[in-house]
Amino acid sequence: MGLITGLLTLPVAPVRGVVWVAEKLQDAAERELHDPQVLRAQLAVLNLELEAGDITIEEFEREEERLLDRLHAVRAGRVASDRR
Repeated sequence: MGLITGLLTLPVAPVRGVVWVAEKLQDAAERELHDPQVLRAQLAVLNLELEAGDITIEEFEREEERLLDRLHAVRAGRVASDRR
């Protein structure tokens, strides 16, 4: 980037910084959302909540299905990307 371009785009620098931070946060959230270890940990916590009586069996089954679907999707996506 040249000096003139740098000076002309200086007023939008804060916006670029905010966009960069937002992109980094989104990347981190997506990695966590699709991390099998995180999903297994969430399943373990869910089991503990059921055993402690903090949630009903219906809530447990609904959340367990959601987490298992995500885990299967992650595994299927990884297998599909490995085949390329």
